[in-house]
Amino acid sequence: MAKPGATARAAGAPALDSLDFALDRGSPVPLYYQLAQQLEAAIEHGVLAPGNLLGNEIDLSVRLGLSRPTVRQAIQSLVDKGLLVRRRGVGTQVVHSQVKRPLELSSLYDDLETAGQGPTTEVVRNERMPAPADVAAALGLAEGAEVVVLERLRATHGQPVACLCNYLPATLLDLDTARLESTGLYRLMRTAGITLHSARQTVGARSATAREAARLDETVGAAVLTMQRTAYDDTGRPVEYGTHIYRASRYAFDFQLLVRS
Repeated sequence: MAKPGATARAAGAPALDSLDFALDRGSPVPLYYQLAQQLEAAIEHGVLAPGNLLGNEIDLSVRLGLSRPTVRQAIQSLVDKGLLVRRRGVGTQVVHSQVKRPLELSSLYDDLETAGQGPTTEVVRNERMPAPADVAAALGLAEGAEVVVLERLRATHGQPVACLCNYLPATLLDLDTARLESTGLYRLMRTAGITLHSARQTVGARSATAREAARLDETVGAAVLTMQRTAYDDTGRPVEYGTHIYRASRYAFDFQLLVRS
């Protein structure tokens, strides 16, 4: 049994060999919650990747010096969140992590890379087109003016997370498909000398269409998060308008609220 405040190393299962669980038995925080939080953090940071096995509850309880009901409660809380799954004859397995993104002017690619999520991008569309009315209004252009439209599928650990659709003024910068598949749009904009300053953003939710569900590996009608954003540079010029769709099962916005004085 681990002593209060000591570090318990999970051994045996390869996925847990490198993890140290700091379980403080003197804390008012329940042990199951401490274990669940540390497992969730390991999943979010890619230390435990999709497909990794945690072993069964009996093995885990022995390795961690915890009772079986405590381990079962910790695992069930992550099963309920969709991060773990129990497989008969196999044990408990990591399914995926939920991306928690700060609500600020940042690139999804940069946020995923910083969180150790190993982002990949498939460029579905990269072409010029006349701006529809809503796009023209967002970018401050005349309707029908030429814009670049980008459609990309962003994934982590081989699992799709988001469908991204962005519109940019055609004269803003050259966007090479190969570069877009190896880095983020905002990083390319910064490299081109464009300084992003602010944005207007709307977040919503709805059900996935058949086309969206197929791209995101979800069922038709599954919950998706939506985001519309217009980004401005340091001169106040609109430089990008995006309409994005995220898997609600794998993605969440994370932000802090302050009391206005």
